[in-house]
Amino acid sequence: MKFTIDWLKQHLDTDLNDKEIINNLTNVGLEVESFENAPSELDDFIVAKILNAQQHPNADRLRVCDVDIGKSETVKVVCGAPNAKKGLFTVYAGPGAIIPKNQMKLSISKIRGVTSYGMLCSEAELKLSDESEGITELSEKYKEKIGKKYFDTKTPKVVDLSITPNRPDCLGVRGIARDLAAAGVGSLKKIKDSKLNQNFDQDLKVTIKKEKKQGCTIFGSCLIKGVSNKESPQWLKDKIISLGQKPISAIVDITNYVMIDLNRPLHAYDADKVSKEIIVRNSKKGETFEALDNKKYSLDDDMCVISDHSGVLGLGGIIGGTRSGTELETKNILLESAYFLPRSIRKTSKLLNIDTDAKFRFERGIDPKSIEAGLIKAADLIKEVCGGEVSKFDIQRLEEEKTNKVKFEISLFEKITGFKIEKKEIIKIISNLGFKINENNENLDLEIPSWRPDITQPIDIVEEIVRIKGYEHIQTLIPEKSRLKPTLNRQQKLFHFLQRSVASKGFFETVTWSFTDSKINNLFREKYNEIKIVNPISSELNVLRNSIFPNLVFYLKKNIDRGFKDLSFFEIGPVFSGTKPGEQLTVIGALQAGKYFRLNWQETERNVDVFDAKRDTVQTIVEAGFNKNKLIIKDQAPSYYHPGKSGSVFLSTEEDKPIAFFGEIHPNIVKKLDIKTEALIGFEIYLDFFKETKKKLKDQKSQFEYSDYQKSERDFAFVIDKKIKAQDLIDIIVSIDKDLIKNVKVFDVYEGENIPKDKKSIALNVTVQSSEKTLNEKDLEKINNLIISTVESKSGAKIRS
Repeated sequence: MKFTIDWLKQHLDTDLNDKEIINNLTNVGLEVESFENAPSELDDFIVAKILNAQQHPNADRLRVCDVDIGKSETVKVVCGAPNAKKGLFTVYAGPGAIIPKNQMKLSISKIRGVTSYGMLCSEAELKLSDESEGITELSEKYKEKIGKKYFDTKTPKVVDLSITPNRPDCLGVRGIARDLAAAGVGSLKKIKDSKLNQNFDQDLKVTIKKEKKQGCTIFGSCLIKGVSNKESPQWLKDKIISLGQKPISAIVDITNYVMIDLNRPLHAYDADKVSKEIIVRNSKKGETFEALDNKKYSLDDDMCVISDHSGVLGLGGIIGGTRSGTELETKNILLESAYFLPRSIRKTSKLLNIDTDAKFRFERGIDPKSIEAGLIKAADLIKEVCGGEVSKFDIQRLEEEKTNKVKFEISLFEKITGFKIEKKEIIKIISNLGFKINENNENLDLEIPSWRPDITQPIDIVEEIVRIKGYEHIQTLIPEKSRLKPTLNRQQKLFHFLQRSVASKGFFETVTWSFTDSKINNLFREKYNEIKIVNPISSELNVLRNSIFPNLVFYLKKNIDRGFKDLSFFEIGPVFSGTKPGEQLTVIGALQAGKYFRLNWQETERNVDVFDAKRDTVQTIVEAGFNKNKLIIKDQAPSYYHPGKSGSVFLSTEEDKPIAFFGEIHPNIVKKLDIKTEALIGFEIYLDFFKETKKKLKDQKSQFEYSDYQKSERDFAFVIDKKIKAQDLIDIIVSIDKDLIKNVKVFDVYEGENIPKDKKSIALNVTVQSSEKTLNEKDLEKINNLIISTVESKSGAKIRS
């Protein structure tokens, strides 16, 4: 938001200097991005010296000049002036400069085969005199000014504010002045009463169609007949130029001026180009129109358009069309001041990729009660500058504007901010901000001004008061240190602990959106309803995720497609089962793809499998304080796991909800998503189902301890009862000698020929390694026999011959 201090003082009566005003803008929460002189078109004209002038090789009347433009820079310029000679001081305009006489914009161009970088200017071209026979000749006194501006332009300093989305009222100079007045910087000037004569009724009919998704609720207009559109007066040009814009014509400049002045976007139509009447309606798919940015747009259904009997004239609140645009020859105009719904503006501008000043304001929320004020100010200025007769205002409404109210308890201010101010001062601040107040003992019944759509509850009033009073009044207190109350509750500690626990197992954490692509989400949705997002940030992120896996699998595939092979990702965050508050669970989930070992001299190459997922799941739960022996593993899991290679974990037999799922991701999903990997496994652990344990959360030490001595691997195959789980055998073997037995892996489960019907064969690979010596054949034989005898005695298994 740009404006000058002089412009601000048209609304604010103050004696403060520029620096004090800038400081107060920052104090009331309006961030000042910059405060500097406005650029001028004349800044592009600089003092230069011709170092050399030679005859053009292909033209008798042209010279090729080497021109010193300062900063040790020399450019070539083709010049046809007879006085272009070596040693001459003159005025140079580079590419991009606009010549004052004819408004021609310079560019790099080839003249008779020689490239010219800019132009050497005559006095006529600079509007200094009528002399056009040669280029401008400057005296020797300009010797020290080479490379500096020729024109001593004194432009006013421009304030550039960064306005947050919740303060649309400060996208107008008057709104900024109101805030400063409330902060005691001065007093807000009253808007002068208009003496506008309106002697006739508007004869151009306006209709707002009552239809679903109508984006316009109010359309105010007036007809101004007999105008003489012209170049804007200098004061108006200066205002427009200070904003970094180019003056166009008096009518267009006035509508832009009122938009910045009052935050009231307007639009002027050439009334003679409108066919019969103005119709505000929803667009139909396939309709097209050419906009004022000289682009042709194809519209979708239900976009708010301004039209006539011949078709679309413009997009309501976004951009007008060329067909009804005003020109210098325009004699009759229809001036529009309307209210368009923010959601309609946002949707249309996003789909068509259009960004305009009007759109920027309407999508944040324009004051719906400023319709008439905007028409009055603009019509007054147009009549003053362009003449003409103004009709009576025609304001069409689909609905009356509602006045929002808030009940404010005065004591709430001290409770929230920690400091007290008198009731009288609170009332003064609120009143100066435009609130209407009805006192009710220690409560205030407030009517919220129509230009503040962001104020909805008492806490917003507290923020307004402290913003104007000054944040420096809030006392800074160092938090009291207490050993009695922990900083984090158990659920928060569990959250961060599980992050570390899973990361310690070699998984990399990802952080993604809580929303995802519905196509991927449907693969993991199970029984839950799809939760669509009304206004998604993109078409690929259109639903809230029902599982932790959709985003994980998306980014895992992305990495695999880029050539990464063996990946381990995890994420912790919410998954959603419904649209109501609380219908969500916190889950930590992980995916592992590819091989567990690849090109590793220590280990045999193999794919990741369900046992890896089970191990990481169980180990994480045990590290969180639960007894491993009490966990119940069942062969049931959601449908997105492989039905024969997955399972669930319960804390006990009494629990009806599993605390975790693990397994291989269903091959159909891998195929549908075209994930090119040898294997894909995963697990999910639900934090909300954790019960409090007596054990403290304790980070595990690294298990990767390497020995300098040779390791040995032995394979065992046991025939065992079908009811006994493979994990039970692993636990028995590991417990035999934890110092020697480093790893136990299941590599085969067999049921069939030569195996009794109630039995199964489980084959295990056992890694034996000492950290003290190299094991000899006698040592290995001893541990082998001990493994066989222990397993047989504890489980009833028999070694398979």
